Parts: sequence; structure tokens; C-alpha cells
Amino acid sequence: MSISLEKLRTYAIARSMFKPTTLGRAIEKLGFVQADPIRAPARAQDLVLRHRVRDYAAGTLERRYPRLDIEEDFFVNYGFLPRAHHDLMHPRVARLKWTPARARNAREVLEFIRENGAVHPRQVDEHFAHGKMVNWFGGSSNASTHLLDDMHYRGLLRVARREAGTRVYAVREAAAGAVDPALARARFDALVDVAMQTYAPLPAASLGRLLSLLCNGIPQWRSQRAAALSRARARFAHARVDGTDWYWPAQESPQSARWRTDAAVRLLAPFDPVVWDRRRFAMFWGWDYRFEAYTPAPKRKLGYYALPLLWGHDVIGWGNLQVQDGRLLHRLGYTSGRAPDAPAFARALDEELARIGRFLGCTA
Repeated sequence: MSISLEKLRTYAIARSMFKPTTLGRAIEKLGFVQADPIRAPARAQDLVLRHRVRDYAAGTLERRYPRLDIEEDFFVNYGFLPRAHHDLMHPRVARLKWTPARARNAREVLEFIRENGAVHPRQVDEHFAHGKMVNWFGGSSNASTHLLDDMHYRGLLRVARREAGTRVYAVREAAAGAVDPALARARFDALVDVAMQTYAPLPAASLGRLLSLLCNGIPQWRSQRAAALSRARARFAHARVDGTDWYWPAQESPQSARWRTDAAVRLLAPFDPVVWDRRRFAMFWGWDYRFEAYTPAPKRKLGYYALPLLWGHDVIGWGNLQVQDGRLLHRLGYTSGRAPDAPAFARALDEELARIGRFLGCTA
């Protein structure tokens, strides 16, 4: 198949930036929405959904989550996905086996939650007094919170809702027993298809990395990664463009006239599907975008939570946003060193900032 990098770029943007729809339908179409706790000016999941859900306001996903047919869980990263996709990963078998003491603690907590219904981590900590432990970034956190997270990952618990951003857990009904090899293969392939639906088109190296990340969500099938990757390469449509093999869903054609970008300006979340793959980002737009929230301030080049700035089919810079005294403040940077000298861009940027203001409930 003869296809250009420009066609792939237009296809990538257009298929992901579909016409805004309902919240449930948008999550279904995306397949997966990555979450992040940082709010600058809103959480990543809200920043992703605001482009794809009609009249979306920050916090809507958290408010409506209990009524939607979705789950929070680890997929290729942590986030939200339709329950049908979530169920394909369970029963999940973690790579590390619990010590007898931790298994006993988990059984006691499970019984406590079963008796009390959905519980806040604070209730578990107050009841069991598990103490403190060192977390992954070197700080101190409640051991009860860490245990609840571990139980959630292993499929013993589910997130019932959130309260002020904190996960409230309920007992998850146990999945069926061991999955036979044929079903495991079918489930692995179905999950790869979900990931491709979210992030297509992908260069070959990124497809391989995506499967490696997926194995963190299905550790029990990690040994099947190579076979699953081979099947994926045979199953997906592909083409070689400028020396790189690219893959996308077989039922779609990047050459189709249906894939068109508009002239809107959009400030994207750092984990938006359009910009998530940094390898693809550099191939499409010729510069390196980096997420610098965990980079020491003196070493940051773009900013604490720089949002890629998409105009039409080009990512031409980035923006850092914050709300101060009810007003949206913005600081923009451009790869060319200056904003485009075009009235159309200025109008489109004003419209985007106004949309963000409405989304946040403040004045742009």
C-alpha cells in the first residue's frame, strides 16, 4: 500500500477527534481513557474527554462513573475502560505472590468491606491501623491504601466511586476460574484490538511497546506476548512509510476521504491518544514533546504540565494553564518561537480558551 506520512497523521487525528457524543459512547469509541491525579488545570481524563463529549465539564466522569458501564483498572496504563474490556483481563494473576501475613491482612480487609459495603481507605486505616510504608516515589503513605490498591489490581476489589478524587472500594465478584489456552489467546487478541482502537496508527516499535505495557494488565499471559505480537502484525492492516512499518485496524483505510481535520485549536492532555506515543509524535511533527511534571523545575523546558497545542493537523507548540481568582491564565510556547501570524489562528485560539473556561467553570 502506498501512503504518505501526512495521510497517516491526518488519519490519526481525525479518527481520534470524532464528533462529540455522550460520555458512555465516547469511552466506548476511545476504548480506554488514561487517568492521572494531577489537576493542572484539570485531571488528564477530563482533559481527554472534553474534546469528545458534548458540553463536558471537569469532574463529570467522577460524578457519573457509578452509573456508567465502565471500570477503573490497569490496562496499558491506569485509567477507565468499558466493563466488557475490563472483564477480559480477569481473573488477573499478579507476578508477585503475597506473603502469608499480607494474604491474611487482605482476607480481613475483604471481609470488612463485604460487611460494610463500599468503604473509603480512611475507614480501613482507622479500623486496622496498618501503619505507614514507603511508597514508590520515596514518600510515606498509609499501608492500608497500598493494600487496597494491591487488592484492586488483583481483582478482589473494584472502584465503586470516588470522593473528592479518592477511590472508594467495594468487593468485586470473583471471576471464573482458570482460563484455558484457547480462550486466553482470544482474550489477549481482543485486548490488543482495544489498545489499537485507542492509539492507531502505530509504528512497529510502538506496537511492540504497547503489547509490553498491556502485559502489566494481564501478567498471567506475559509469556504469550511474542505470539500475540506476531498475530497482531498479521491481523492489522499495515504499510511501510519512509522506512518504517505502520499498523492500524484492518477495517479502516487511512486513505479514505472520511478522515479530515478541521481548523480548530485544541490544547491536549499529555496522555491524549493523539499525542500519547512520543515516538509517533516526533515522526509526525518533528519535535520532542516531554511530560515534565516530575522533572526538577530548573530542568523543565516546556513547563510543569504543558499541554500540546494542536492547530488543524499540526502540533505547533504547547500551553500551561492555571486558574487564579476564578480566571483562566495561559502561557503558550511555540516551536517556531512565535505564534502564527494568522487571524484564523487567533480566532481559533480564543475559541479554545473560551471552551476551556466553560469546561472549568471560570472566565477565560
